[in-house]
Amino acid sequence: MTHRHAVLIVQPHLAPIAPFLETAWAVHRLWEGPPVEAEAAIRAVIVAGEYPLDDALLDRLPNLQLVACFTAGYDGIDVAACRARGLEVTHAPGVNHEDVADHAIGLILAARRRIASGDTDVRAGRWTAQTRTITPSLNGQRLGVVGLGAIGEAVARRAEVMRMAVRWWGPRDKPSPWPRAASLLDLARDSDLLVVACRADESNRGLISAEVMRALGPDGLLVNVARGQVVDEDALIAALSSGALGGAALDVFETEPTDPARWADVPNTVLTPHTGGATTQAVQAMLGLLLQNLDAVLNGRAPVTPAR
Repeated sequence: MTHRHAVLIVQPHLAPIAPFLETAWAVHRLWEGPPVEAEAAIRAVIVAGEYPLDDALLDRLPNLQLVACFTAGYDGIDVAACRARGLEVTHAPGVNHEDVADHAIGLILAARRRIASGDTDVRAGRWTAQTRTITPSLNGQRLGVVGLGAIGEAVARRAEVMRMAVRWWGPRDKPSPWPRAASLLDLARDSDLLVVACRADESNRGLISAEVMRALGPDGLLVNVARGQVVDEDALIAALSSGALGGAALDVFETEPTDPARWADVPNTVLTPHTGGATTQAVQAMLGLLLQNLDAVLNGRAPVTPAR
């Protein structure tokens, strides 16, 4: 048995980071079933922060010190419960919000200017001399931002440069160059485009409800780069299918990976596989913070980027 501290990677999609950890720690992978004798050696679990932690797993790790979220978000982690166990919780803030905002703008362009469907039409031979797709200009479009955190602010800055009129709503007011709507429904009613960029927790599950979608209306576009559970997905599919909502551009889903059959007959959608923040530079920065937090906590120092 190695004398080095051991760490446990929980989700299989985080497997590519293992080689970067193995020079300093003994690395175990939950999906490979680490041996029982390794459980006492494991000092940190490495997780994607959108997934809940299994209490039974934590109970099996008597010397655990750290829950290290590879991601910026940690909405799946009950930080208070972890702290009650004496565990530190860390994450990777401030590394990909600009990239997520770029992706949100890309989704708007793909949906509003029909870029994604235009590509399909060209490849399918539906482009003829007699056909021409006419799309709305973004100039003067009213953009509503739900949640004016780092991502929301970055989206708003980009939209303003693109000649859109920006408003926002969040449960708490804050100084901002853009006006805050009196309510989420007011924001939806007065928006052509609604970008969901808020943090996710149990208090805002289903925040974007059927009522909000009706307020956005048959010409409105809903863009979600936050978390899938913030949008009532069943209501969204119903609103798109009935024409109550004009369109949706989504990077996140209630269950991931989402079932493609769920979207097969849903009109006016642009869908991407939760890649908004997954740029080379952002992933490298996340890995750097993960390594720093592991080194700090497992060597008795304060975490570099603790979850708040």
